[in-house]
Amino acid sequence: MRETTVRLLTRLVLATSLMLGMAGVPMAEASQPAGLALRVPRPTVAAPIGTTSLHLVDRGRQDPWTPSRVRELMISVVYPAIPHGEPRATYTSKAFGPVLAADWLPLIGLEGPELDYARTPTNARLNAAVRGRNHPVILYSPGFGTSRTFGTHQIEDLASRGYIVVAIDHTGEAPVEFPGGRIERATIPPSDETAVYRQAIQTRVADLRFVLDELARSRSGLAKTMDLSRVGVLGFSAGGFAAAEAMLLDRRIDVGINLDGAMVYDLDGKVLGESALRGLDRPFLLFGSEGHHHAVPANSPDYDPSWAAFWQHQRGPKLDLNLLGSRHPSFADYQFAIPQLAAAYPIPPETVTAGIGTINPDRSIKAQRAYIAAWFDTFLMHRSRPLPRYPEVRSIN
Repeated sequence: MRETTVRLLTRLVLATSLMLGMAGVPMAEASQPAGLALRVPRPTVAAPIGTTSLHLVDRGRQDPWTPSRVRELMISVVYPAIPHGEPRATYTSKAFGPVLAADWLPLIGLEGPELDYARTPTNARLNAAVRGRNHPVILYSPGFGTSRTFGTHQIEDLASRGYIVVAIDHTGEAPVEFPGGRIERATIPPSDETAVYRQAIQTRVADLRFVLDELARSRSGLAKTMDLSRVGVLGFSAGGFAAAEAMLLDRRIDVGINLDGAMVYDLDGKVLGESALRGLDRPFLLFGSEGHHHAVPANSPDYDPSWAAFWQHQRGPKLDLNLLGSRHPSFADYQFAIPQLAAAYPIPPETVTAGIGTINPDRSIKAQRAYIAAWFDTFLMHRSRPLPRYPEVRSIN
């Protein structure tokens, strides 16, 4: 099953987090970065966007990875904005940047200081005023063992098109920075992978639903600009699996997208998620890296039984897209980060190809954004239009 490679990568990410330490770290103890500042691709629509971060506490739920605590989350809200001189938000704070860089750069042969996230400006203005009202809301769930910030280019693009996007860090899986100088590392136990991964997906689903609850309860000015009768969910890898599982349980979510995430709990593909076994009665898009789609023959090493089962059982509108020349990490910010790092440091070409494939990075980003926006526009904005046409994307229908 092709997902073995994907899950091995996520286990490497998790192992790196565990080696870096599992305890909370005060901000003052983190070393200062001194490396490359990345260029985050500009959104497709030249419209101002803003961003703010919020700390949410679910006092009615025990944290499964740290049972002595209640569940805490950090979220980013990115939205259409009216800027009044606010600075552009950086990718991370000065303290958190080195932690995040060191969490994944060893996977491509670097150590961490080569990348300076704190000097990497995003396209969003920090705490700018919201522009307009009645914006549809999209929840974003990142890959297993990764930060919510790694979906920045897709999140910002959707915000530029009129959506409010709420990106969620699933505490315990990857480093998270909380207010007051507290950085929490990964705390998921490296044992019994199937049981742990099932718990991780169930926790993500509960996180998604809790965030929706909090948005509905909020009386903030930002919350008042949200139209919670129009909600979508976008997830990468494990986030895509969690997106489908959340839709199965929560009818407040109208439409979803799974970016290259197998919907299984085990490496052998025998323990399928309920969403794969039952399908959904609302629109759902599968968007896979090259060779990952529902029609792969069962005798192929690329066969994913969960996508085949989901396609068979899906009752609502469905679409299966394949991004030619891509690899699994192509669906996150690695798609623009790895090429920029490779231009600045001696990363072997085969390492770059193993990470993000052979697809042109700019074309990959443009194609992903176009199809993601078209799917959400159809079902949340009610704009009926033909699908984009990119030769890099093949429809498997």
